[in-house]
Amino acid sequence: MKISYFLSHPIQYFSPLLRELSKATDLEVCYYSDASIKGQKDKGFGMPIQWDTDLLAGYPAVFVSNYGRKGNPDNHFMDVFNPGVVGVVRKRKGSIVMVNGWAYSSDVLTIFFARMMGRKVWLRAENPLGQELRKNKASLFLKKVILRHIIFPFFIDKCLYIGRENRSFFNYYGVKEDRLIYTPYAVDNAFFSNYYLQWKDKKAELKRELGLPVDKKVILFVGKYTVKKRPMDLLQAFQKLQAQDCVLVMIGEGELRPQMEAFIAKEGIEGRVRLTGFVNQSKMPRYYATADVMVMCSGMGETWGLAVNEAMNFATPVIVSNTCGCSSDLVENGRNGFVFEEGDVNELSKFLHQLLSDDVFRKNAGQRSREIIQEYSIERIVQNIRHAQ
Repeated sequence: MKISYFLSHPIQYFSPLLRELSKATDLEVCYYSDASIKGQKDKGFGMPIQWDTDLLAGYPAVFVSNYGRKGNPDNHFMDVFNPGVVGVVRKRKGSIVMVNGWAYSSDVLTIFFARMMGRKVWLRAENPLGQELRKNKASLFLKKVILRHIIFPFFIDKCLYIGRENRSFFNYYGVKEDRLIYTPYAVDNAFFSNYYLQWKDKKAELKRELGLPVDKKVILFVGKYTVKKRPMDLLQAFQKLQAQDCVLVMIGEGELRPQMEAFIAKEGIEGRVRLTGFVNQSKMPRYYATADVMVMCSGMGETWGLAVNEAMNFATPVIVSNTCGCSSDLVENGRNGFVFEEGDVNELSKFLHQLLSDDVFRKNAGQRSREIIQEYSIERIVQNIRHAQ
């Protein structure tokens, strides 16, 4: 099976999948930008980011000259513009052309010219239907015309969906079941699970290493301090909780840090909240291994939330907003955690209390998380892709 996979830039979440896909297929990855390799400024974090894992190891990749904007691609159409993708498609005769969404000009170029050259075009996308239906009617009408009546029927052979909400999105725009391939959104479960098994009985030791109080339960947030991630919701819910036996650890960085720091100081909770700043990939498992509850409270734009997958590998209960794309797939309400209404600080605080005040429930919920996440694996993605040709 010959695949040409077109992606915006090397991403830490995708590299494990590409390595496994390369073992099972004749794969070549084509990147529009090398900004994440060069450590250029990330708009969300507000600082240059250099990942400490090799994002290019284990699979063949090429970079096409980018005549678009500089810096990390950030879902703006002209962030990347790579006319050279036409040559890549032409050169790789007989390959399935796989494109990750249509956010960039080069995605559109690739899809159009791949179809003109008679290639099979497979589209992988993340869009949840619930978020799609919150857009204005004019936008939905225009997308129905373009996607339902032009792009999907005439330019796309297969659509790869990541979960229930994303499948409903494709159905909404007229894609039939026989053209859908289930490729569940997944992280490197083996990588995180190995750390869980290694550290599951060493929480106190890890807390000392990270400078966290050994006798406190840990509520974990992982994400940029940006409007989309809604970190202020969790801070407010934590303040309402008034629980002295807990510490809130917020891993990330971004534009809302001053606002978060001001709130923490005003409420006098400096000793119970840790804003860690940016934490690189190699150190993340230590924080996951200390967590008693993981919260993702994101709003519009959070098409999935892969940090939830990572946390669940550590047998951690999760509390997720109903807007997050993963909420209908990864959370069994009342069993491995809870889904709350986006922005409902009181409901979030209530669910935190339920999990943190009941040790037996919290332990059982964590074990259920670990069971659920085994079904969301890279191996399953590769298997489903291979069987779908």
